[in-house]
Amino acid sequence: MITRSTSRIAAAMAVVALGAGACSSGGSEPAATSSSADAPVTLTVFAAASLKKGFTEIAADFQKAHPNVTVKTTFDGSSALVTQIKQGATADVIATADEKTMASLGDTALNPTTFTRNVLTIITASGNPKRIESVRDLARSGVTTVLCAPQVPCGNAAATVERNTGVDIRPASEETSVSGVVTKVTTGQADAGLVYTSDAKAAGSAVTAVNDPAFAAVVNEYPIATVKGSQHAGEARQFIDLVTGSTGQDVLRELGFGGGR
Repeated sequence: MITRSTSRIAAAMAVVALGAGACSSGGSEPAATSSSADAPVTLTVFAAASLKKGFTEIAADFQKAHPNVTVKTTFDGSSALVTQIKQGATADVIATADEKTMASLGDTALNPTTFTRNVLTIITASGNPKRIESVRDLARSGVTTVLCAPQVPCGNAAATVERNTGVDIRPASEETSVSGVVTKVTTGQADAGLVYTSDAKAAGSAVTAVNDPAFAAVVNEYPIATVKGSQHAGEARQFIDLVTGSTGQDVLRELGFGGGR
């Protein structure tokens, strides 16, 4: 029986085959080379916290198609990842939760490509005991709200929503990643928080999601790029091809990415 996972692995291997065809095409631009058939390779991927579930699944597919490649993933707030790279951390691929954060890397991020998008939603404790219905309720007396810090893409998006709606949310805390907001709500430390729709979906029955029409106007575009100086540029480009191709896109759509347009 052909399973969904088997189909994804076959698709991943097809991407590799296409890449091999490109190498023999005789084009003017040198094709990326891969050492995955030779010595073992560790491919280091930095990705926004909201991508953890999706990129973990995509990395597993990539490793099955490239038996000699181990994908080492690091997930954190996009701004924290960028800071680590600026301070000398080794990474081959970086994916951030907005274009502004990627742009702050300058030419260290090679050929950034947008691969998905996300929009905010409100999450509350399961069952929505505080009866939160809109962004305005997050500023209500008696409602404990947590947000991402302003320098993090989800925090920047929340600030834009506040400006657009004229709502002044006074958060009980500002988290360094969207996963921190989810944790505060699911552990009962906050009544509500602003996260991405994909995070709300991943949290399942542990939270209740509440939409507001204001969120549709604030869309985060997610770019991915090879990091300048990568020692595994060929494998990095193949990984990016998997993310931007049908295999990666199917995984991300199932997890709630791609909304907002």
